[in-house]
Amino acid sequence: HPIAMDISTSVIALGDETIIQVILRDIRDRQQVEQSLRESQQFIQTVIDTVPLPVAWKNRDSVFLGCNHQLANLLQLNSVIDIIGKTDFDFSMTEAEAIAYRAGDQEVIASGQPKLNIQETLTLATGEQRWLETHKAPLKNWAGEVIGVVLLMQDITERKRAREQLQRTNAELARATRLKDEFLANMSHELRTPLNAILGMTEGLQEQVFGPITPKQLQALQLIDRSGNHLLDLINDILDIAKIESGHIELDIRSTSLAALCKSCLSFVKQQALKKSIQLDIKAPLTLPELPIDERRIRQVLINLLNNAVKFTADGGSITLEVNYPVCPLHARPHQIASHPVTTYVRIAVTDTGIGLTPDHISKLFQPFIQIDSALNRQYNGTGLGLALVKRITELHQGYVDVTSEFGVGSCFMVFLPYEDAIAGIATPSVHQPVSVDTLTSPSPSAETDIPPLILLAEDNEANISTMSSYLKAKGYRIIVAKNGQEAIDLTESKTPDLILMDVQMPLMDGLEATRHIREVLCSNVPIIALTALAMESDRDRCLATGADEYLSKPVRLKHLTATIQRLLTQP
Repeated sequence: HPIAMDISTSVIALGDETIIQVILRDIRDRQQVEQSLRESQQFIQTVIDTVPLPVAWKNRDSVFLGCNHQLANLLQLNSVIDIIGKTDFDFSMTEAEAIAYRAGDQEVIASGQPKLNIQETLTLATGEQRWLETHKAPLKNWAGEVIGVVLLMQDITERKRAREQLQRTNAELARATRLKDEFLANMSHELRTPLNAILGMTEGLQEQVFGPITPKQLQALQLIDRSGNHLLDLINDILDIAKIESGHIELDIRSTSLAALCKSCLSFVKQQALKKSIQLDIKAPLTLPELPIDERRIRQVLINLLNNAVKFTADGGSITLEVNYPVCPLHARPHQIASHPVTTYVRIAVTDTGIGLTPDHISKLFQPFIQIDSALNRQYNGTGLGLALVKRITELHQGYVDVTSEFGVGSCFMVFLPYEDAIAGIATPSVHQPVSVDTLTSPSPSAETDIPPLILLAEDNEANISTMSSYLKAKGYRIIVAKNGQEAIDLTESKTPDLILMDVQMPLMDGLEATRHIREVLCSNVPIIALTALAMESDRDRCLATGADEYLSKPVRLKHLTATIQRLLTQP
């Protein structure tokens, strides 16, 4: 077998003789070590080439010592040979990019600490710009000395573009939501402003503050009043649906007497039921629990169901409000999650002997703006939003709604509210009764002067000025009018009114700025009632935050306005 030898020769002169020295070395071991080293280096290169991300290492001068084929592919080069021995300045990237790369290298070499998640751009020979996320770590020798830097790169261009597209989409959605909110607010304002005059003047005429009216005129006014209130209900329902779907509604959860709540809801529909000779009944245990609910919203739910029952029940029919607890759901509900499963409920059911529903009707009931198209109910007016609100408000309380019905026989609408957190054993509702507004409609003149209170009406809409001033004058108040915020400030300072009715949206200076000036500059404690056609929850908070004592959204019931005025004038 041949033996690998290392042969070296030399000529040595010894006097007159010349000697040729030949040295033979067996280098089989060295060749084996070199072969192993080559194989090891090739294996390492293979491993590095297997990494699906660009990998490279540089010396302390940022000269490439090695890399994998992924980096060559990224730089659109044929081989790693085209990279080794070069610096970033030798490639197609911009000078600014190369300077930034080198600065990052030197920072890692100097600190001896890795630098991760560096987002930077790379300009290719084609002019295309890619985004990279680079991780850099110090390259050390066997003695632990930093001799360079190791780089791991990832092309995040598509991820970056997707994120930017998502941001643009989110911005567009936010803009669309903002425009929708602005549209709803403006729609509410533009519809509420004329409604304030229509309903206010109608209320004044019905109370005959402008003189006697005939029974036929009264009937016409009642029709106008009902139609105006129907339009107002539509506006309110649209706003509620929009707030719920946009997540802008916040529940005011408080412990609420279920007995008192049911009683007040029945009282609300009692007059409507009497007109149709409908029998109203309530079935409930002797003791009813207190529930942690938003009382106003659940009252809205129950009144919606009771109003529907009265509307769709023929004369002489019957309606029953039934309460049962605790009850278990017949099957799991979609909103129930493992972290907070609801196992028992309070069930509030409204059962009527009305027109009933078919299974096809039931499947469409709780969709917004959907009304059942049948010959039996086309005669009934409605917004198509009531039951959609019932469903959404109930689900906000972690409850659910169910319905059973037989066409031509009647329906039973059931609201299920979680019972776990209820406080049991509340036997009867509170005996406290609210004071009727009818007893609070006359002004209380000063005991010393017998002069009726002076009301400053800050309002720029002539129809509203005429409506409210005529009504309040008929009720015995003195009225002065300001048509913008600055006039309101001037009249407050010169006339010292007993109370201010402050519209929010006025020219020159709005009502909020005028209220703030009256409180902070004039240091006046005069009661201020903010009147506005802006009816969002944030509008109320903004009015009260500037110093208003009360907030009333238009259209304002003049009897309620008078009661509020009298309460503020007589409070200590």
